[in-house]
This record gives sequence, structure tokens and C-alpha cells, in this order.
Amino acid sequence: MKNSFIILAFFILGILIGNSDFLPIVLQETDFSLYALYILILLVGISIGADRKSWHVLQQAKFSILLVPVGTIIGTLTGCAFLSIFLKSTSLQESLAVGSGFGYYSLSSIIITQKAGETVGVIALLANISREIITLLFTPLFVKIFGKLAPISAGGATSMDTTLPIISRFSGHDYAIVSVVHGTILTILVPFLVSFILTF
Repeated sequence: MKNSFIILAFFILGILIGNSDFLPIVLQETDFSLYALYILILLVGISIGADRKSWHVLQQAKFSILLVPVGTIIGTLTGCAFLSIFLKSTSLQESLAVGSGFGYYSLSSIIITQKAGETVGVIALLANISREIITLLFTPLFVKIFGKLAPISAGGATSMDTTLPIISRFSGHDYAIVSVVHGTILTILVPFLVSFILTF
């Protein structure tokens, strides 16, 4: 839990700095988080490539690795369908569409805004950002209580990028490749699944 609080502290510090006039305009207008993400992904990639055991896990898993994203999809949509019963202002269709973002807030919120309106689009943005932040903060707890696949499923589409470093750290390098495959599949499916749900 100590690491989660450190991450939260840096996140809050970043918000405070970004909200102040402390930073020069050049720093405010440049998306350094993207470059930081690239460096993190590079370092995770190097650690995975150097760990021969990780590749052995992938060879052993074969097609069973696909069960992880399938489980994430079923679990997410089932949870959204259940919650829609208590959300009077949000229909089942809208709730499923929001969940189908799987943490890919930038693309899913745009599609949902175009097809279902700004209100649902904002809900999608907040819900999917929350999914990413919850994964970043509670991965150690998820691993301890639910097992090493739990943070991968919780991260959704972000398990291939923003949440990958922390998943790799607490679930282990063996699961980093599973995380990348999981996130890649969900990222590809998001635009199709969201659009499909909002078609009816």
C-alpha cells in the first residue's frame, strides 16, 4: 500500500503544480506525460525481453491467454448491466457503452459523445479515467486479495501502456506479456464494441 500512496501523492502534486502559475508556458503546453510513458514502456519492454521465463509463459499459455480479455469483457459488461438498475438517469445501453471503453477514455468518450450526447460522454470519460487511476493505486491490493491476473483485468485497455509498469512490478514479469496482449486486444475492440452497443 505504501507504493499506492506514493503514486497518489505524486498525482496530487502534479495536479497542484499544473494548476498553478509555477510552470513556464512551454512546459504547460508540452505533453511530457506521453514521453514519460514511452520511456516507462521501453524499460518494461527491456525487462520483459531480458527475462526468458516470460516468453516461456507465453508459449505455455497459447490460446488460453485469450481467456483473460474475454473474462474482462464479460465481467465489465455484467457489472455495468447490474449497476444500470440503480442508475435511473442512465439506460442499460448507455451503461454498457460506458463500460465498453475499458479504460480507453480518449477514444471511447469521443465516440459516445457523438452517438449518445455530451452528458454520457462526460460520464464515460470520468468512469474510464477512474478505472485507470484505481488500477494504478490498488494494484498491490488486487494482487494480494484476488491474484496476479486481477490488476490486468482491472486495467482493461490500459494494461498495455499506462498501468503496465505497475502491473509488471506487482504481478511479475511473467504476467507483463499477458498484460500487453490483454490491453492490445481490448484497445482494438473498444471502437467496434462501443459503436455496436450504441447502434440499437
